[in-house]
Amino acid sequence: MRHPADGHDVIEVRGARENNLADVSLDLPKRRLTVFTGVSGSGKSSLVFGTIAAESQRLINETYTAFIQSFMPSLGRPDVDALRNLSAAIVVDQERMGANSRSTVGTATDALTMLRIIFSRLGTPHVGTSSAFSFNNAEGMCPECEGLGHVTDIDLDELIDVEKSLNDGAITVPQFTVGSWYWQTIAHAGFVDPDVALKEFTEQQWHDFLHKPVTKVKIGTSNITYEGLLVKVRRIYLGKDRESMQSHIRAFVDRAVKYTDCPACEGGRLNRAALEAKVNGRNIAECAAMQISDLARFVGELDDESVAPLLQTLRGTLDSLVEIGLGYLSLDRESGTLSGGEAQRVKMVRHLGSSLTDATYVFDEPTVGLHPHDIARMNGLLIRLRDKGNTVLVVEHKPETIEIADHVVDLGPGAGTNGGHVCFTGDLAGLRASGTLTGRHLGHRARLREWPRPHRGQLSITGANLHNLKDVSVELPLGVLTVVTGVAGSGKSSLIHGHLPKRDGVVVVDQSAIRGSRRSNPATYTGLLDAIRTAFAKANGVKAGLFSANSEGACPTCKGIGMVYTDLAMMAGVATLCEQCEGKRFTAEVLTYTLRDKNISDVLGMSVAEAGEFFESGPARAILGRLADVGLGYLRLGQPLNTLSGGERQRLKLAIHMAEKAGTYVLDEPTTGLHLADVDQLLALLDRLVDDGNTVIVIEHHQAVMAHADWIVDLGPGAGQDGGRVVFTGTPSELVERGDSLTATHLRQYVAA
Repeated sequence: MRHPADGHDVIEVRGARENNLADVSLDLPKRRLTVFTGVSGSGKSSLVFGTIAAESQRLINETYTAFIQSFMPSLGRPDVDALRNLSAAIVVDQERMGANSRSTVGTATDALTMLRIIFSRLGTPHVGTSSAFSFNNAEGMCPECEGLGHVTDIDLDELIDVEKSLNDGAITVPQFTVGSWYWQTIAHAGFVDPDVALKEFTEQQWHDFLHKPVTKVKIGTSNITYEGLLVKVRRIYLGKDRESMQSHIRAFVDRAVKYTDCPACEGGRLNRAALEAKVNGRNIAECAAMQISDLARFVGELDDESVAPLLQTLRGTLDSLVEIGLGYLSLDRESGTLSGGEAQRVKMVRHLGSSLTDATYVFDEPTVGLHPHDIARMNGLLIRLRDKGNTVLVVEHKPETIEIADHVVDLGPGAGTNGGHVCFTGDLAGLRASGTLTGRHLGHRARLREWPRPHRGQLSITGANLHNLKDVSVELPLGVLTVVTGVAGSGKSSLIHGHLPKRDGVVVVDQSAIRGSRRSNPATYTGLLDAIRTAFAKANGVKAGLFSANSEGACPTCKGIGMVYTDLAMMAGVATLCEQCEGKRFTAEVLTYTLRDKNISDVLGMSVAEAGEFFESGPARAILGRLADVGLGYLRLGQPLNTLSGGERQRLKLAIHMAEKAGTYVLDEPTTGLHLADVDQLLALLDRLVDDGNTVIVIEHHQAVMAHADWIVDLGPGAGQDGGRVVFTGTPSELVERGDSLTATHLRQYVAA
């Protein structure tokens, strides 16, 4: 049932100027599905997330007490004259869910909570309340692994070489090299002889060397704390967050630490009593480990009046997970292992079960990671949210989702300083007739290659069994563009990321976060700043170090960040523009030095496209050219890396790797975040990489990329246990002509349109 919207029932936006928005004013109908389109950098996110959602959340936060606000992020008021008729905004984004191993798909959707109550009522033998089935509760968790389901074991062979003595470098752990402080506390503590090979140690020496607990000892005149090597490694490495480690230490931990199923609960996370309680022959851990599509069938067979309403709600949640294309997951899948697209869809299912109405739901490219078959199901869920009486705002590029919109807002006409204007508002028919870049490309179709390029040899994968793969063997042709496709969960990433990354000449360009602080930006990450600093130094006859915000040229007040971060104790910390440098990051002296009438702050404020015109030659021009080639012409050189989307991060990495002449490039959904018009530019770039003698392997669902490929590997036929097989290999033309997979059906429709 669609809820009517009259002339007064609209969200009024007046004078929005956040980021590049050019004094935007418009009305958005409430209780309708509005899709925001436009090229990357046109201002979509600034309008939807940075203005509408941000102000809604800020106003809600202000209703809480100061104590509660102290646990919330500090939200500044967006740069907008007025926002009227806002409702509570719920942002369903692609941010990865917490990497806490106690958070799972089941806990995030409340499906496991419902399952626990059902087991507490129906399980035999009876154990207790629902908390007796919770691995996050002392009453239910396995005492051995404390509810984690696994125990850590350290591979000693990665720590020591028993053939050597300590003086010969027997310890191979980072920071334990001969002569280092950690090494000295072990070698000179008196428990072992540093000249004796480890394999000659007595049983007592071996115990002291590896397992001795913290002990005070005297070395010469110094009192030190001694602890066995294993004790120390566990304390200084295993107790730390993996992402905060330096790359070489993280690599060591990944090699040395082995996770094995807990022997007490066999990975079930629960104590013996909870695991003995069964419903229809299965315990709760077995249910949580089942593929959700199988669990939905299992729950569908349960019938008991005492839990009838709960069963109905749980069935609805499980059916929604299947409907949205996540039936291949299990409830015990850790939230931190989900992709951005999977995380967004899990959050979406939680909101579908909510009793809230008249809320504003905001989505960021909900089709990311979805095959065309799955997009149709996603569209159905967006419509269901709208039909419950909610306002649904979607930032999206895929025509399949634009086509279900009640209302479309097209921003542009370009990116960055060339964007920020409303080019069109209205319905789909109006957009098609509007003549805007989006309107012109809605019906655009990439054509199948008439003559696929010949390959020169193969890259072989044999007997692949990772995750759901079923003994897969496949030949990936060299020297051409290959697209690996299939529905979400069919095994694409397991096949490619599980078997190609460590091979010689293979570079994987993914969407993972780029390590670095708020000081890092495209200029520092690509090495572009080195060329810029050199140019400034040469033009002014001064040291290049002056032009680094991380060095002597930095503003002393903000340390070159441009913002001052203030800790307000019980209140949330705030970030304010540095008053001394006015956010320019450098000292007043440094800002007097210019290069063709621009100072260093002016240059870092330029977009890649503007800087390309400013630096017409030299090393800076080459780097800027590659950034423009990958579709990042709108990015500002000084934009913090933590503000980039996954697609932008991938294209930034690609720009760097393009200079390395890798041989084989593996890309994972490079069309993420790209407008229909930009996809053509990406295809031209992929062609250029191939024509330069490289091999390009792309995991992708976008039909334009499939049609443009020389070769296709299609996995399926379904997801999870229903997938994991190669259902087709060949040219796109052959797939369209004789393929019978879901991909074949959709690609056939695409090229015929």
